[in-house]
Formats: sequence, C-alpha cells, structure tokens
Amino acid sequence: MKHRLPAKRRFIAAAAAGAAAIGLAVLIPTSASAGTCASAWNSSSVYTGGMSASYSGHNWTAKWWTQNETPGGASGVWADNGVCGGGGGSTPTPTGGGSCDYPAWVAGRTYTTGTVVKYSNGNLYRATHDNPGYDPTISTWYWEPYNCSGGGSTPTPTQTSNPGGFPVSEAQFNQMFPNRNSFYTYAGLKAALSAYPAFANTGSDTVKKQEAAAFLANVSHETGGLVYVVEQNTANYPHYCDSSQPYGCPAGQAAYYGRGPIQLSWNFNYKAAGDALGIDLLHNPNLVQTDSSVAWKTGLWYWNTQSGPGTMTPHNAMVNGAGFGETIRSINGSLECNGGNPAQVQSRINAYQSFTQILGTVPGNNLSC
Repeated sequence: MKHRLPAKRRFIAAAAAGAAAIGLAVLIPTSASAGTCASAWNSSSVYTGGMSASYSGHNWTAKWWTQNETPGGASGVWADNGVCGGGGGSTPTPTGGGSCDYPAWVAGRTYTTGTVVKYSNGNLYRATHDNPGYDPTISTWYWEPYNCSGGGSTPTPTQTSNPGGFPVSEAQFNQMFPNRNSFYTYAGLKAALSAYPAFANTGSDTVKKQEAAAFLANVSHETGGLVYVVEQNTANYPHYCDSSQPYGCPAGQAAYYGRGPIQLSWNFNYKAAGDALGIDLLHNPNLVQTDSSVAWKTGLWYWNTQSGPGTMTPHNAMVNGAGFGETIRSINGSLECNGGNPAQVQSRINAYQSFTQILGTVPGNNLSC
C-alpha cells in the first residue's frame, strides 16, 4: 500500500512557546551523590534533562524531558547513578510494622479498586478502577504506581497527570484502532496528556469527547489507522531539512522525515516541537519513532499550538465551536479544503463520526471545510 502523507509538514511552524509558557510544572534541578538519595521519583512531576530522583534505592538522572516514565523502565530516559542511602537497590520496607510484600500481579485475574500488586519488574501498582487483570504498565487508567513509605504499611499513591480524566478509555481506543502498530500505546498517549492539560479537558463533557474524537480521527487518517510510525517511501520525498535555518541540520540532511501520529516533518518543526516540550528533537529526531510518549506529545504539540495553513489551532477549533472542518483546514489547508481533495476530507469526517459514536456523543456542526 502506497501511503502518501499530507503536505502540512511543508508549512513552517510558528515559533513555539517554551515549557513554562505551556503550563508545565517544572521542578528545580537537583543532584545527588551515590550515597545520598535525591527526592523520591513522582509520576506526576515533570523532569527535564539533568534532574535527579531516587527510586527503588537508586539515584537516577533524567536524560531529557519526562513524566510518568518509571526509572529503570523501557523508555531509557533515566540514567542509573547507583545505590543511594546505603541500601542495596531493593524496595524499602516500612518501619511501622507493615510490609511492602504484596501479591504478584496475575494477568486475567479480576482486581477491585484499591488492590495493590507487585509487577514482574518488582514495582508496586494500585488499582484505581475495577479491572479484569489489565497490565499495570499499559493500562494506566486502571492502575497507578505505588511506592512504600516509611510511615506504615500503606503505600503512598502518586497523583494522576490529568485530573479531569481523559474521555477515551483503553477499550474504546482499541476499538478505534483494531489494527494499530504496537508502538502507538494507550499508555504512551495518556503519559503525553500532561504536556497540554487543556486538551480534551476543556468545556462540557460533549466538547471534551468531540475534541478527543477529532484529534484521533485526524491522527488515524495521517497514519492509516495508527499503522505507520514513519512515512512510507522516504526516498521518494525531499529531505525536509531547511539548511538556511541558523541551527542547520545537525542530525543530517535526511533525518527529518515524517514520524509519529501527526507525521512531524522538517527540521524547523522538530526544533519548535522539541523546544516547546523540553526535548532535544533537533539532534534526536529518532525519539519520535522510538518513544511512544514522545511521539504522542509531538502530535499534541501540533494540535494545541499550530494553526498551520488555517486560522486557528485544531484545539481552538473544537473548543470554540468552529467545528471539525476547521481542524482539517489547520492540518492540510487548501490541499484538501475548498474542493482541493473532497475524498480525503470525507475520509477524515467518516473517522470522526465513527469515533464520536464510540464515545457516545454527537459530532456537532461544520464537519467539512
């Protein structure tokens, strides 16, 4: 199947705001020796490159921007600085007569809200909702990480990153994308929400569901139903690197092809998205195709901050009542709108109508552009 990606990447991104401008709770950098434990890692906190945290008896240093990515996990964002506090790297045991010894999680076993289990990686998780044995490292709506504290047997829960609640459940997400690439995880999407807390969390419940459906419908169109992580047939397209930019093409002329759910392309877009998210994507564009959370964040960056060839961001189009059609205009402009390619427009509309039905809401007005 030849997959020709939309040309919205050809529009130079507007200057992106820094992390402080998008409301991220940025922490003051800390450092710690191997013998002194840094502040405990917290899944709801934002860490930027060089910041330290302690977890499971070790000190860790963030290599780049991260949130809700467990130290020692598969993301590779954390560098292990060794044992701290004189411990041996195991989970600390409370002193109040309790214990961190919880039963092992078992796939397919029914768990009720409040149940604490030990995952195969040794970490503890507490069920935030009843579930039929979903994987705690994937189904983050149903589980949250727990750390044992020194004050008693009850672990201290971490805080969720999206207090309003994302209006798409994991089951609905899977229904929308039955053939998706395993790279596009629901957990990665949930972890990315903290970068733009207003996304799908503004206005009435109907508007929240409509915005989530609109974003996912456009993403589905861009990636063939979340199948493509990188654009197809890259050799047939330009290198997408504007060498006239003052920072040039540090990752190489051919490094800035389309990646991720919105198919981020061009060096200036990688630079702008990276600056906004606190991630050096200009020098490390491959992060968009190797880290699911980073990939989703780039999609949310475009959706929430870029007007593209349109007159408003897709986020504003949905929350201000302009309608789904204006999100198409902001993504692909006259290449599809105003009769440019009616079939492509209708494909996006069909996906949006299907997704709003899955979410139990109405699509609203102004569907086309």
